[in-house]
Amino acid sequence: MIDTQELLDATARHPLPPEYVCSADPGRFDADLVHHWLSTDAYWALGRTREAQAQMLDGSLVYGAYEKESGAQVGCARVVTDLAAFAYLCDVYIAPGARGRGLGTSFVAAVLADVAGRAPHGVRRVLLATDDAHGVYAKLGFTPLPHPEQWMVLGNS
Repeated sequence: MIDTQELLDATARHPLPPEYVCSADPGRFDADLVHHWLSTDAYWALGRTREAQAQMLDGSLVYGAYEKESGAQVGCARVVTDLAAFAYLCDVYIAPGARGRGLGTSFVAAVLADVAGRAPHGVRRVLLATDDAHGVYAKLGFTPLPHPEQWMVLGNS
């Protein structure tokens, strides 16, 4: 079981920079902008269709990182979860102009704290996959799978 207090502590250790806010309001989320970012600049989603993206968003909790002053969206994340035992953090993206200020780490911390707050019985496990951002996630307590030999996958992309 993931300790909700640990997630809240991580959020305190990695607060959002003061010029940004995290929101799970789907009405604020710019799905067209996110599709553009992911399908053209995210190695894991290059070429993803708008239709597939829409279906993915419909089946997930969606989060945006926004500039407080302008309201412009500068980041996104998606969580596929049952809000009881499992969550899969995916499609985490920070726009190039907003990178390098700790926003990625603090945004993910805020997303995880929100997910934990929605889970009345806690979440047992949060998984993610990354080729290049291990350091971002390690700051929040993510580690390699302790027993990768127990895990299997169907499909390889």
